Amino acid sequence: MPLSELRVFALTALIGTAGALIAILIAFPAPYLIGPAIAITIAGLAGLNLAVPAQVRNVCFIIVGVSMGATVTPEVIVAARTWPLSFVMVLVAVVILLYVSSWVLQRFFHYDRITALLASSPGHLSYVLSLAAETRCDLRAVSVGQSVRVLALTITVPLIVEIFDLVGTDPVLVPLAMSAPVLIAMLIVSALFGLLFIRWNFPAALLLGGVVVSIATHVTGFINGGVPNWLLVPTYVILGSVIGTRFCGVSIRELRTAFVAGGVVTVVVIVLAAAIAGSVSYLTGVPLDAALIAFAPGGLETMSAMAVMLHADPTYVGAHHVLRLMFLSVLMPVVLGKGARQR
Repeated sequence: MPLSELRVFALTALIGTAGALIAILIAFPAPYLIGPAIAITIAGLAGLNLAVPAQVRNVCFIIVGVSMGATVTPEVIVAARTWPLSFVMVLVAVVILLYVSSWVLQRFFHYDRITALLASSPGHLSYVLSLAAETRCDLRAVSVGQSVRVLALTITVPLIVEIFDLVGTDPVLVPLAMSAPVLIAMLIVSALFGLLFIRWNFPAALLLGGVVVSIATHVTGFINGGVPNWLLVPTYVILGSVIGTRFCGVSIRELRTAFVAGGVVTVVVIVLAAAIAGSVSYLTGVPLDAALIAFAPGGLETMSAMAVMLHADPTYVGAHHVLRLMFLSVLMPVVLGKGARQR
């Protein structure tokens, strides 16, 4: 990496880290992603030359993929047998939310198909934005829309749950981290699979490489544990910084349009998800608060933490969000198609 490029990256990382710290202080949702994205955007609009080298970005994609796959444990399979109808409805809900929201964005906001699908994806923020960074889409629109979704769900779901005043008492377990040798081996194998997927022209190939290898080793119980926070947190900060660099040069009018579109889609998905959750609660007897949090299309970490804070069943909630991420990791590359990949 040339010295000039290294200096630009160092400045970008510094500003991104500052943005993450500020987001943490004001209790913003997904602070390690959204904080750096906002900070880098503001700095770029102020005229600073900011960038993240492609090599660093690619490593981050692999790490995020491994982290996602690590949530798919044998306990998820057990949970699927405990709540079969509820699990099936998660898959149905993902498809409904994805295509209805995508139709709204294409019909009323004139988004292209790929941008509309990514902006509508009811999935993990880091996964969707990693896909967006690797595909031919309007990353600004996707980033704003997804950020609005995460923020709105983080605010509205607790309010909705509070209205029904239903509580549980299940404890939550903090997952352990993989050992350093296992983690290194996992990243190397994931990179090799990612390179193979690149040859097959898959979108977000390096990210998918991490997802595939991590799921295969964790769901069988061959490997246990997730990516340690000392690696995952900087990865999210850098990914958020990558997102922010794509906002440089955007006009206020473009931001306003993307924000309005994101708000409309968020209302649509909240209404649909609440209706599906209510139906599942009625048919299965699952407490309504747990069903609402389980079917809310927010981030895994945010919704799992919310389940604990609101005393909903964390096992039920966590298993459903893991299933949603598993399904999305397969569904999104399929619906986007090979032609979505950049270059």
